[in-house]
Amino acid sequence: MDIAKAAIENRTLTYVTTLLVVVGGVIAFLNLGRLEDPEFTIKRALVVTQYPGATAHEVEAEVSDPIEEAVQAMGKVKEIKSRSSRGRSTLEVEMKSDVIGDAVTQAFDDLRDKVNDAQGRLPPGAGPSVVEDDFGDVYGIFMAITGEGYSKQELKDHAEALKRELVQVQGVAKVRLFADRQETIYVEPNRDRLSNLGISVDRIAGRLRTQNIVVDAGRVRVGDSHISVRPSGATASLDDLRSILIASQGGRQIFLEDIATVRRGYAAPPRALMRYDGEPAIGLGVSTVDGGNVVTMGRAVKARLDELKADRPVGIEYNYINFQAEDVSEAVSGFVWNLVTAIAIVIVVLLLAMGWRSGLLMGFVLAVTVLGTFILMYATDVVLQRISLGALIIALGMLVDNAVVIVDGILTRLKEGRERVAAASEIVEQTKWPLFGATAVAILGFAAIGTSSDSSGEFLGSLFLVILYSLSLSWVLSVTLAPLLGVDFLKKPDPDEAVESAHDGPVYTVYRRLLQGAINYRWVTVAVITVLMGLSMWGSGFVKQSFFPDSTRPQFLVDVWMPQGTHIRDTEDAVKEAEQYVQGLDAVTHVSSVVGQGALRFVLPYSPERPNSSYAQLIVDVDDWRKIASLKDSVDARLSAMLPRANVYAFPFVFGPGGGNGRIQARISGPNPDSLRAIAQRVEGIFRAHDNTKAVRNDWRNRVEVTRPQVAEDAASALGVTRPDVARAVQRTFEGTRMGVYRRGEDLLPIMMRAPSEERARASNMKNAQVWSPVAGAYVPIRQVVSGFETGFEDGIVWRYKRAPTVSVYADPISGTATSVFQQVRPTVEKLSLPRGYDIEWGGQYENSNEANASLFSAVPIFFVLMVLITVALFNALRQPLIIWLTVPLALIGVVAGLLATGAAFGFTALLGFLSLSGLLIKNAVVVIDEIEIWKQDESLYQAIVGASVVRLRPVMMASITTALGMIPLFTDAFFVAMAVTITSGLLFATVLTMIVVPVLYAILFGVERLPYSER
Repeated sequence: MDIAKAAIENRTLTYVTTLLVVVGGVIAFLNLGRLEDPEFTIKRALVVTQYPGATAHEVEAEVSDPIEEAVQAMGKVKEIKSRSSRGRSTLEVEMKSDVIGDAVTQAFDDLRDKVNDAQGRLPPGAGPSVVEDDFGDVYGIFMAITGEGYSKQELKDHAEALKRELVQVQGVAKVRLFADRQETIYVEPNRDRLSNLGISVDRIAGRLRTQNIVVDAGRVRVGDSHISVRPSGATASLDDLRSILIASQGGRQIFLEDIATVRRGYAAPPRALMRYDGEPAIGLGVSTVDGGNVVTMGRAVKARLDELKADRPVGIEYNYINFQAEDVSEAVSGFVWNLVTAIAIVIVVLLLAMGWRSGLLMGFVLAVTVLGTFILMYATDVVLQRISLGALIIALGMLVDNAVVIVDGILTRLKEGRERVAAASEIVEQTKWPLFGATAVAILGFAAIGTSSDSSGEFLGSLFLVILYSLSLSWVLSVTLAPLLGVDFLKKPDPDEAVESAHDGPVYTVYRRLLQGAINYRWVTVAVITVLMGLSMWGSGFVKQSFFPDSTRPQFLVDVWMPQGTHIRDTEDAVKEAEQYVQGLDAVTHVSSVVGQGALRFVLPYSPERPNSSYAQLIVDVDDWRKIASLKDSVDARLSAMLPRANVYAFPFVFGPGGGNGRIQARISGPNPDSLRAIAQRVEGIFRAHDNTKAVRNDWRNRVEVTRPQVAEDAASALGVTRPDVARAVQRTFEGTRMGVYRRGEDLLPIMMRAPSEERARASNMKNAQVWSPVAGAYVPIRQVVSGFETGFEDGIVWRYKRAPTVSVYADPISGTATSVFQQVRPTVEKLSLPRGYDIEWGGQYENSNEANASLFSAVPIFFVLMVLITVALFNALRQPLIIWLTVPLALIGVVAGLLATGAAFGFTALLGFLSLSGLLIKNAVVVIDEIEIWKQDESLYQAIVGASVVRLRPVMMASITTALGMIPLFTDAFFVAMAVTITSGLLFATVLTMIVVPVLYAILFGVERLPYSER
């Protein structure tokens, strides 16, 4: 079928269809969803199990291990990590990369079933286990609510009221509070009164537990009504609680207030604390519904907040730590501007190189292609974000490639005196299938990322889809719209000019002579190329390596780890000092701090730290992201000096998955904790000995001090006291024991029983903690049932990885990339002599990069075979495809030169750019060889090689130049700069070499004789 002729003869239909694409593309663009960065699924869930009173190793053996064993039976689990600490087990379960979409939800349901099955194997007092599958939820709006002069309860009441309002906003999925300290009712018995009256704590606890239980009393029929019976008596106030009858003795009623002080307070110690610019704060996070538009939701939330502004108490402030909707709008506007700039650059190049008529024609085809791509993106839910818009910029030069070949062919034939329609029809019929094959090869060059199932592939998946849509449309429009526009708008040359050759200019003359020399001295040419390839392979060893680059987010993080076991209030005091210093730095605009655990996940790459009283984090806002590199170095140095007992390290956010601190990680696994710690110390020593490492630490941290009451069995038995009685007595004295709940409206406040403040103020009072003796019928100090108190040290945290105890040693680079440091410390670590049963494996950035590359390269062989088959099918021969594929490695010369010249790191995006180069170079080679095949039907093989190469010089060079120049906006994008350098330098170098090497290899493989000197 003559596609071009059909489009020309049905020009009305062609133009109307084009108009519909233009209008539809504009509408699609305006309605496309918007994100700053693409989303990727966090396929992890947490399994949390409480085991009060147990040591870390007891939790590991009795709780973590049986749950791990049950979960391991799932076929969908990639890896299991567990963290056992005093009284708490936390499993982190990650699903395999091929578990996608709805299968993730089903996998989490299966996980619940397995965890439930394991409950019967847990020891008494442990559990029930809770599966948290919302671990990956992102709270795109995250604010700190502050109020100078307001009490903690007043702040919390306001935050609760705001939460109730925002959860009703359209598009909101969840509203969650952070660091909202749990209000608690404390009952502090007077031990002397209890002893005198012979009342045990258990009796008080029993009354408190039953007081507010909701019991169904049934219903009774009264006439024709069925009335529910609801007994009264629940406590409605603290006075009601104080008036609970505990006992009656000798006709005297003893109420709770007679034997205990009842007061309202907050959970102590608090689990999490938050501050904003030095003021106490409560965090509030808002997440978007699945599939929702974060920009629309953000605007709706802002509108509701404006409506509520009049009711906000004076002095209450909402301080945004993250407002994703505004970030997205600003980021997408920047990406779109880059796209418009790139399109303008490409069109200007076309205008200058091919004349204003040809340039405008191809510019219009380019615009229609982009608008058509928006329609396909809208239809398949590909949103506007950094990767999808970056893909369009990457594709721009390739999008005009097909049109350049067609328009250049029409111009050439018009200059040779052909009629318009015949010229258009002839060039399309001659090139449509070679262009189709070359376009398919270019698409397949990006296909590996489209089938990669890991988080990196999911993050970059829209890149392939946009390339697929846009390049496919470019071929369709080049064989339909481009010839029609050429017929209607290209100027036919004057008859006197038509007989002149279209390729007799000075550029063509120089190229023709250079090419003839290369063919005549073909082995010299091959030798030069071989030397260049050798130099590039040698130079590649000096190229910096990385995974994903640091983000341009104007915010960075500072982790502060006090010694394990530090009280949360002491950690808070240390952080207050750190806040004051950081707030005083130039370029710092705001400082938020969280103590006791990480913040809510307010951006997808952020991974919150698990609860730990020794941990704190600063979230530092700056006025320019470019200042972060120097700021974090200053913060590291100064805070490390200010807080000598702390491990402090500042780090930026990272684009995509696999970010965070600890980019260099060695995992040491084995059975014995002491041996693990000894090996970990040796690894830490190697890391510290390197002059470019900081923040060297291990995740088991330091051992914590413990005091163990030594129960005197004979004395305890005589008084009827057991070991658990002693443990509960100590806990009740210092931390308190939960005894029931107090209903206040819809809230259930825990009732905690603890000793009065004077008894719990000092650890030395432990010997005076009161334990109930059923034999004596009174409380006795535990010093009567213990022989002494033993002080020692034990592991406060025990990590396991793949069912084995595992210590992870971390480090980060002071400057440069983690990969360079890793490559230098790795050999020394791997030379360590390890006991039998112990091994070291590498995690961190190395593992993330390997997993991403493995997922990417797993599909490469399939697409490589398809690309080879297409090139073979185009020529139905073997030598031509061999020539084409021999040119692909030439890209390495330009890539290495470009990366070394710019200092850009070769990371995952650069690797993807390098793989895509193969498709671009193959496309250029196909166009040249196809033209040679046509010429050799009427010319000698030597003349065919030279003549065809000269004819294809402009289309090939134009495609490469427009692709390279179109990437100029990406050179300012931190995420794409390495890919832009890779494609630009690789393409320009390789294209120049291709226009020499392809003809030379053709001459070698087809045995073309040198042209006699007299004919040159």
